[in-house]
Amino acid sequence: MNKLDQLFGEYILECEYAAKLRPETIRGYKHVFGLFVRIMPAITLEMLSSTVMMEFFKKLQTRERLVGKTFVNTGIKTSTAATYRKKLNHFFKWLKTNKHIAENPFDNMPYVAPVYGDQKWIRKDNIDKIIAAIVNANYTNIFLLKRNLLMFYILLFCGIRRGELLGLQLRDIDLKRKEFTVRPETSKSKRARIVPMNHKVMMQLNDYLEERGKRKLTTPYLLVSGHLDHKFTEDGLNHLVGILVKRSGVKFTPHCFRHTFAVNFLNLHRDIAKLKQLLGHTSITTTEKYLRCLPTNEMRRDLEIMDVDNML
Repeated sequence: MNKLDQLFGEYILECEYAAKLRPETIRGYKHVFGLFVRIMPAITLEMLSSTVMMEFFKKLQTRERLVGKTFVNTGIKTSTAATYRKKLNHFFKWLKTNKHIAENPFDNMPYVAPVYGDQKWIRKDNIDKIIAAIVNANYTNIFLLKRNLLMFYILLFCGIRRGELLGLQLRDIDLKRKEFTVRPETSKSKRARIVPMNHKVMMQLNDYLEERGKRKLTTPYLLVSGHLDHKFTEDGLNHLVGILVKRSGVKFTPHCFRHTFAVNFLNLHRDIAKLKQLLGHTSITTTEKYLRCLPTNEMRRDLEIMDVDNML
């Protein structure tokens, strides 16, 4: 193991046990660093520089990747490059702070702002297809159907992150107030927040809890594995999403539901301050990024009511 690999291991330990970052965040750091050393296999700590990082991103843009069995893709999106840079930059800052390097390689490297042209929210017709895929699956028991429907409705109507969803415990649910608590240890912002549930979520929740009660489960987590008495895992969720993508013909990820929630909330209420609180953002600047998803044609009604007669 060279010095750079060793220091990255120390950095990850600090992220886990001192900073207490979420497992999803740490997995992202590991993935990008692993990609970096695969693309630049001869890299050492002493070689880190802006020139080396430019070469890394150049190789990312020119390498060919097999997608599926036959399709060859070349390059990466600007937004993906920005994500890779952000994750590596955290590590490089740590190296500089701990005096392992004199200068962060990104300090003198130009930054290209990402362009988000892709649609991340799910349209109503595709939502209907996903619901149909959930309902029409061949379940071994009714419990799995009710659990999967509950997960879908919480993601769609509450806009929480996948880690927050999987981290929900029975003690977090307040049926009387029709709300649940996202605890700091599962939240990206490390702050607790209260999330209200509408009548559609409440209906699915009551159905699920009734079925869950019949199974006499002991795990404290709300969402349970279909085979064992323990929490439903991220791997289990990813596997389920993969099945639903094939059955519905709709390409989506759990995070797409968060964008779908944000777009529809903004379209109905035009209140970004409330959306910030519901999404659990620490800065409204982060919430504003969801505005890029708001379809232009949905703003037409706002323009149609404008007239010379009602101008200031």
